Amino acid sequence: MPRWIKRTLGIILLLVLLLTGIYLAFFNQAVPVGHSAQQADELAMKMLQALNNEAYRETRYLEWSYRRGSNKYLWDKKNGVVEMSWDEYWGKIDLVNPQNSIIKDQGKPVEGDIKQNLVRQAISNFNNDSFWLVAPFKIFDKGTERALVDMEDGQTGLRVTYTSGGDTPGDTYLWELNKDYIPVKFSMWVQILPLKGLEATWEGWQTAESGVLLPQYHKVGPLTLDLGTVKGRRD
Repeated sequence: MPRWIKRTLGIILLLVLLLTGIYLAFFNQAVPVGHSAQQADELAMKMLQALNNEAYRETRYLEWSYRRGSNKYLWDKKNGVVEMSWDEYWGKIDLVNPQNSIIKDQGKPVEGDIKQNLVRQAISNFNNDSFWLVAPFKIFDKGTERALVDMEDGQTGLRVTYTSGGDTPGDTYLWELNKDYIPVKFSMWVQILPLKGLEATWEGWQTAESGVLLPQYHKVGPLTLDLGTVKGRRD
């Protein structure tokens, strides 16, 4: 490759990195200061009641998809097992005892180290993709901390920090609720995203067969994360 092309590519790369750094420095937001943990818990409970958390607890099966339908899930909450497909793989993943999981590659059983790696990948996919469906119901999970945040528009936000558990402990979310205590969006401070304070909407709420209220899609900037045909049933 000629030197002038190498120099040009180097300059372009340097400019891209510089502009990216400026963008992140300008748009990144600090994690908001929270207060009133007890009142935050009360607000969190109102949100759960609005979404019918009791029905969520009694919902045994949840079905949805992610990444434009490429990842499909049927989660048996009662037994801690999820049937899922992604790429060319199908799995029956035991979330309690992962070693009991079954993985197939285009219909053929997978074993050994490859299976173990795929099980880990499947669980990671499930943790991420299920969060976009049931995150509101996880705000009292073990290792979570809640606080109220005074928003610039005069509203009160609900800050939830996951201090342990999951794939990325330390992640923080700031929920914004409507007058009926239904989530309308949250802002994210998560390890996997370089842009801190990125917003995602929670829309298309619908009542599942089991009675629980579940979202249909999210908007993150120009992107729409559609969860496909969302179903929830008790048996």
